[in-house]
Amino acid sequence: MVTPYLKTIIASAALLLSACTVVDLDADGKPIIPKDPNARQSYADQTPQQVAEESWDSKVMATASQHALDWPTAKQKSATVAEGKSESVFVKAAGTVTAFNHTNERERSLTFSVNGEPVTVQLGPVIRSNAIRDAAGFNFEDFTNQVQYAQLTRALNRHAVKLLPQVDESWVNKPVSVVMAVSLKTNKVDEVIAVTLKQETP
Repeated sequence: MVTPYLKTIIASAALLLSACTVVDLDADGKPIIPKDPNARQSYADQTPQQVAEESWDSKVMATASQHALDWPTAKQKSATVAEGKSESVFVKAAGTVTAFNHTNERERSLTFSVNGEPVTVQLGPVIRSNAIRDAAGFNFEDFTNQVQYAQLTRALNRHAVKLLPQVDESWVNKPVSVVMAVSLKTNKVDEVIAVTLKQETP
């Protein structure tokens, strides 16, 4: 005969079992714990190149697509940056190419006119700026140390250069549209890097 007390125990056990989640096992028989969707991203076990390649679309391009400022807004925002400080953002702009600078083949650049103002964009292969890394929102705390964080800058810059079209003197006087990572300083847009660069039809 099942007593009321025993019925309560059985019901409680059934409730506990129904609440349990079956966990898959890996090849070694160890449980595979799914990632917490709210857990903080960590890149500690990846090389900077892997981080750059695997997060380019999801972090760099997605952030640029959603949050890029237009050129006038970027100029206005620079006026709010405190003296001695800088802030990296993505900016989109369109204009006409006025110069292709390649005297130093390691540090080529393109200058285009935006609302009558010349803007010089670094094309690489050597890029001197943290703008892509910082504008995309990578955090130092997500990396093993300062060295890995600094190496990410170079990896992202190299990846950006690799994706750009071949630019030469034929681009001069042609219209272009550009998505850039820039460092805003007090009343100044500095360290401009092309993230996407497209020649438009006149």
